[in-house]
Amino acid sequence: MTPSKNPPTVLLVGGGIGGMAAALALARLGVSIDLLEQSATIGEIGAGLQLGPNAFAALDALGVGEAVRRGSVFTDRLVMMDAVDCGEVASVPVGEAFRARFRNPYAVSHRADLHGAIHEAVKQHPLIRFHTSAQVEAIDMGGQGVTAVTSDGRQFKADAIVGCDGVKSVVRSKLIGDAPRVSGHVVYRAVVPAADMPADLRWNAPVVWAGPNCHLVHYPLRHGEQYNLVVTFHSREQEEWGVTDGSKEEVLSYFEGVHARPRQLLDRPTSWRRWSTADRDPVERWSEGPATLLGDAAHPMMQYLAQGACMALEDAVTLGEAVKACGFDMTAAFKLYEAARIARTARVVLSVREMGRLYHAKGVERLVRNSLWIGRSPERFYDAVEWLYAWRPEHCLDDAPEALRPSAEAAAMAAALSLH
Repeated sequence: MTPSKNPPTVLLVGGGIGGMAAALALARLGVSIDLLEQSATIGEIGAGLQLGPNAFAALDALGVGEAVRRGSVFTDRLVMMDAVDCGEVASVPVGEAFRARFRNPYAVSHRADLHGAIHEAVKQHPLIRFHTSAQVEAIDMGGQGVTAVTSDGRQFKADAIVGCDGVKSVVRSKLIGDAPRVSGHVVYRAVVPAADMPADLRWNAPVVWAGPNCHLVHYPLRHGEQYNLVVTFHSREQEEWGVTDGSKEEVLSYFEGVHARPRQLLDRPTSWRRWSTADRDPVERWSEGPATLLGDAAHPMMQYLAQGACMALEDAVTLGEAVKACGFDMTAAFKLYEAARIARTARVVLSVREMGRLYHAKGVERLVRNSLWIGRSPERFYDAVEWLYAWRPEHCLDDAPEALRPSAEAAAMAAALSLH
């Protein structure tokens, strides 16, 4: 595909946070979008999530930063506690000095609130069309453009396709064909009213209680009216990726070595949702011709750095910048986007795995972890996360090699593009 003054048409498979963000990033350039969502309604399941400064940088670039801020809780610090002896391992302030360093706050939000803020902006854009109950079963990339066929026989045609369809991505199966790596780590999530939280644990902070082969997390949601509870453990069973209802008895059986203070949190939810988690080993490419991947479809990761949604938002902004830079040459844009993202997202995936090991350290490893972090100054913590949180949209293509930069003709055309 060569650069054209006529914006292309694009199929986006998946209506989660990444798909919605990608739809907004591309439609703002004038790209016509058909968004295919397998569920009967557009929405987001789950509970809370954490938004680092890099997420807000991306949200601002998409024009929805202020809307997300209105529904978020801005935390005072990030805390790690030892779940065995209740000692504080680390407390990192994320107030004025943190914001000055990274140019944005650290916040927590309900997934539905974040998704809803992006969805509201997307619904108002005339170039985006929604198709629900559209489960894609086959993709044809032969001839001109691409065709997606849904389970009910509908066919959608466009110039290009972006798979935003999660860990079990149909688009990824077409492009790569690898299998997810089921981690064996199980995550239970619940939301409880603030009144049901122990008074001495109603902290305005994401708090990690790190235990042997397990951990607990809690933080406030929706202006402090609710608390998000997340517990993770190494399963004794052979797990398969998926989401089901949880069992309180199962949760309790994995936290016998945990101090009573954090363990009391396990009694608070009236119901749990159970996630058997998976990621994938990083790959050297995830694009082919007029097709690419985004978010969990490209680089699924576990939750230990709270970066899954953040990476999808960065992906969406970078994809839009690549399309703009390449003057709507989608094959070139997908290569440029991929080259700008692969090393960074792979670093996050691998760092997440290592962070999971640190959270779940036991025995001597637990003592080593604590000795490394106790007493560390805020500035040293900030230095350690500089690579992650200092991401900026204006530099999002910097990691791509010069050979993938657009020609002078395409660059001139890109400069002439205006946002819609």
